[in-house]
Amino acid sequence: MSLLITGATGFIGRHLCAQLTREGRTVTAMLRQPGRQLPELRRVVDELGGDGCRIEAISGDLDAPELGLSAALPEMDTIIHLGARFGWRLAPEVARQTNVAGSLAVARLAQSLGCRLVFISGFMLENTQHLEQLGIMGVDPDAVNWQRVYRRAGAYEASKLEAAIRTRAYAKRAGLEFVEVQPATVAGSSKTGALDRAQPLYTLLDNLARGRMAMVPGTPEHWLPLVAVDSLARLIGLAATVERAPAKLLALDPETPNLKNLLAIAASVLGTKAPRHHIPMWCLAALLVIPGLSRLMNTPPETLSFIQSTRFNTADVERFMVEQEVPRTNIAEVVRKTAAFYSGQQSET
Repeated sequence: MSLLITGATGFIGRHLCAQLTREGRTVTAMLRQPGRQLPELRRVVDELGGDGCRIEAISGDLDAPELGLSAALPEMDTIIHLGARFGWRLAPEVARQTNVAGSLAVARLAQSLGCRLVFISGFMLENTQHLEQLGIMGVDPDAVNWQRVYRRAGAYEASKLEAAIRTRAYAKRAGLEFVEVQPATVAGSSKTGALDRAQPLYTLLDNLARGRMAMVPGTPEHWLPLVAVDSLARLIGLAATVERAPAKLLALDPETPNLKNLLAIAASVLGTKAPRHHIPMWCLAALLVIPGLSRLMNTPPETLSFIQSTRFNTADVERFMVEQEVPRTNIAEVVRKTAAFYSGQQSET
């Protein structure tokens, strides 16, 4: 099976490459600078228990017209689109160029190759109430006032929503075999707890450890849905390689504790005091628009929408995981290991 991956050097991408090569598969990574990036990717994949020698590379760029591909690609069975520009204070035009135009270019490439596209979006696309509040209703991307969505949600989240909705519409028109994986907030490895510093959960742990969380955002019903990075990599790998995959896979552990209990679990590992009382979301949102306070609290306003009271139907993905004989992780234990990893990182510095 021939697999092409965008975003292979990212946190999820590295784990995915390790998962696939550990299974004996050869993958091709689309990299902006293959000569410089490929050796490091192979090294990291080896460290994660994969086989770095099974990774090849081609030169490509999500920001370039038609991905900047200078030569025709060989036959591919699946393209896995993980690549995205991440950041909480992105300019809308920058976010749209990479995340929307880049995604559509990947979809056109998949269509031209006649292969499956595994598209990585996000769990917020299953929160219909949130989408409606932003003004996203139905499946027609041209019926959405995207300028308003970008103002309300922030450029990163808005561009991810727009990319998913526009790419879905393109895939339907083009008759493209399309599988969408919708990850929750990514936690560390279920084995080691290892988590990139750039991940939102790492920032949450850092805020907790440094005393920036005097109160719990929201109510006792609010939670931050999580998925272990290696569980997510396994799910994406299956979406790419099984003969028939569901059209949509919500990568979210329904056993994730509410935010208060999640913070309590992490605090017990970090040796710090967990917040006991709640602050309403509207009040926290109002505080974060005060100039300078967001940076002082290390909490961009855009992150608040991921903490929510909505619960999700994960029956389809759980059925798929059972069919594929994938064991469930203990997400509370993953939180403990991730907090321990964070603590170890701080000790080293």
